[in-house]
Parts: sequence; structure tokens; C-alpha cells
Amino acid sequence: METKRLDFYKRDVYLQSVHTMADDGPAEEYPTEIEENLNDFDSSLSSVQNMVQTLVSVSRSDNLLKLDPLDRAKLDLMSAYALNSMFWMYLVTQGVNPKDHAIKQELDRIRTYMNKVKEITDKRKAARLDKDAASRFVRNALWDAEDKKRKDSAEHPHRGKHIRFS
Repeated sequence: METKRLDFYKRDVYLQSVHTMADDGPAEEYPTEIEENLNDFDSSLSSVQNMVQTLVSVSRSDNLLKLDPLDRAKLDLMSAYALNSMFWMYLVTQGVNPKDHAIKQELDRIRTYMNKVKEITDKRKAARLDKDAASRFVRNALWDAEDKKRKDSAEHPHRGKHIRFS
């Protein structure tokens, strides 16, 4: 429970900093070459904010009941990774090197679990061997018509020969 509170706190701090920066306007001059990039970043950030607000406003328990355990794990990992990635970006905007921060270990931990879930998903998708179908396939692939004729003539020597009765 403490982790969830901490994650929501991180998100709130990040969103408040974004609003503060947007409301205050540019605190210092910046090169005009990056204005388009900044506008794109701002629109992307607004889009992310809308998605986060939508996710937070919907009852998680309702959505989780509809999902199987593997999908729940994927959703939780995706949410944690997205939130921690935003915090990483927040640290960068504050001039803190995130590689020296504990957020790096947290992202690595989440990535490890994401890889484990991917392995499980891949195992589920892997082709299963139907032994009966495989043995029929091999038997039919190795079947030879000449072998069949020899086997039939050995078992029934008079087959195919007409006997005349006079």
C-alpha cells in the first residue's frame, strides 16, 4: 500500500510541476529553433495527463475483475513503468541525473518483471505438439505405394489372379 501512495505522490508532484511551468510561462529565454519541439512536447504532455486522469478516475477494481491474472500483471507493470518514466523525465527537467537516482533501479526492476511476463506470454503462444497428428504425418509421409503392393502380394498370393474353372 505504501508503494501505491508513493507512486501517486510522484505522479502528483510531476503533474504539479508541469502545471506550474505552463502557468508561469517561460522563466527564461530559449532558442527559437526548439519552439516547435517544445510545443510538441507540451501537447504530448497534455495527452499523457488526460490519459492518466482517465485511468485514475475509473475504478480499478471494476477493470481488474474483467482481466485474467496475466493481463492484470501487464496492466500493473505498464502503469508502474509509465509513472516511473514520467518521474525520470521530471528529474531531468529539475537538473537531477536520474542515473544516479533510485528511480533507475526501480525502472530496471520493473523491466525485469516485464521480461518475465513476456516469457510467460511467449510460452502460452508457443506451438504445442500433437503427438497423434505428428505420428500420422510421419507415417503417411514415409508410406510408399510399391511397399504396399509387395506387402499385399505376400499376404494374399492369389489376389489379382483369375482362376478358370472348366
